[in-house]
Amino acid sequence: MMDGNSCDCKIKHLEMIEAVIGRMGSNSFKLKGWAVALISLVGTISTQANDKRCFLLAFVPLLSFWLLDAWYLRTERKYRVLFKRVIELSNDSIDFDMDVRNIACKDHAEVRCIRYRNCLFSKTEFWFYGGIAVTMFLFYFLVA
Repeated sequence: MMDGNSCDCKIKHLEMIEAVIGRMGSNSFKLKGWAVALISLVGTISTQANDKRCFLLAFVPLLSFWLLDAWYLRTERKYRVLFKRVIELSNDSIDFDMDVRNIACKDHAEVRCIRYRNCLFSKTEFWFYGGIAVTMFLFYFLVA
C-alpha cells in the first residue's frame, strides 16, 4: 500500500520542476520580445542618423540575446531531464533536489539535447535569431 505523504511529495517535487520549466519558457519569450524591440530601436536610430555603422551596433544585442536565450533553453532542457528522473524515482527517494548543474544523462540523445552548442543552434533559436540577422544584413546593404 502506498503512503499518501510520499506520493504527495513526489507530486509536489514534479510541480516545483514544472514551475521552473515554465519560468524558463516565459523568460525566453520575454527575451525574444526585448530583442526585437531593442534591435528595431537601434535600426531606427541608425536610419535616422544616416550612418550605417550605427546599424552594425544592433548585432551586439542580437548576439547577446541569442546567447542568453540559448542558456535559458539549455536550463529548461536540464530541468526536463530532471523531471524524467524524478518520475523514475520511488516515492521514498524524493529529496526535492533541484540542482541541475551536474545532471546525469542516460543516453546520447539527452547529452546532445543539453549541450550549449545544440541549444544555441536549435531550430527555434536559429530560425528566430538567424532570421533577424539575415534581415539586418539585407536591411544594411539594401536600405540603410
